[in-house]
Amino acid sequence: MKSSSLSLVFLLSVATLALAACGKPAAKLAAGDASTIQTVDQKVSYGIGYNMGTGLTRESALTVDQGALMAGLQDGISGGKPRLAEADIQAAFTTMQQKASALSAAAGEKQLASGKEYLAKNKARGGVIETASGLQYEVLVKGNGPKPKGTDTVKVHYHGTLVDGTVFDSSVQRGQPIEFAVTGVIAGWTEALQLMSVGDKWKLTIPPALGYGSRANGKIPANAVLVFEVELLGIK
Repeated sequence: MKSSSLSLVFLLSVATLALAACGKPAAKLAAGDASTIQTVDQKVSYGIGYNMGTGLTRESALTVDQGALMAGLQDGISGGKPRLAEADIQAAFTTMQQKASALSAAAGEKQLASGKEYLAKNKARGGVIETASGLQYEVLVKGNGPKPKGTDTVKVHYHGTLVDGTVFDSSVQRGQPIEFAVTGVIAGWTEALQLMSVGDKWKLTIPPALGYGSRANGKIPANAVLVFEVELLGIK
């Protein structure tokens, strides 16, 4: 059976999720539950199945029918003839894509509205400065070193969260500063770094247009306002 473009993208994303974690214990099982899962092939197969399941449940547009899912897996593994015509399967994927796109657009609009409200409230706080681009920053620690240029590479420590406090990335938690080109990051960072001095520690509040925009990125939803504490350690 040939896959539609949507089915290929969807199945690849689920497979990537499965393969990325199939070497890790997916869940704690009660004593005896794993008695038939002993060989490497069995354990990998279970890991792929478990992670496919968790991936499917995160697809908000889809209500998984376990019977139909198992029938498809069994027919595919055995090489059996598909029970549905290819045209019917492609039409269903197209409908699901449209449903998912509508849900994603609605979530993005809701995120954008709540982000604007957050930015307006944050701007009103004492000590918060907003630049012409909409970047907001607050000086937590004042340094006295040089300022980096757009051609420089810098060394920083940072802690990034969503406005609800969800941590999506943190060199502080990893215990390891990071080095990168000033122009090799999101626009909000590129602007802020060239305003900072070595030794500065700032709190940045970055609107979506200066972050990842309407594109979701890992734990970061589309149109998200990003909050970072950034410490500029040095210029290379």
